Amino acid sequence: MAEKSIMQAKRFVIRKSLIGTNTRVQFTNKKGQVCEYDHDKVYNAFKEKFDTMPCFEKYKSYTNSNNLPAFVRSMKSAKGVFTIE
Repeated sequence: MAEKSIMQAKRFVIRKSLIGTNTRVQFTNKKGQVCEYDHDKVYNAFKEKFDTMPCFEKYKSYTNSNNLPAFVRSMKSAKGVFTIE
């Protein structure tokens, strides 16, 4: 398996162009916490949700500028999906 690359972002983002690229995304939320997540694992866990969002269809991405979305934070039991420091 290829080594995961880390992409620095200004917010939580799921992009069609990053699907299957083995990328971890890192950003700092509004509370100053550094959040890092596995893009593919989050996308695959909520694929149906993302694929039916109008923004995902129109802009080919979903973003949240404040924090990890609640549905992602609920994945805490999924080891290795995300970290918050």
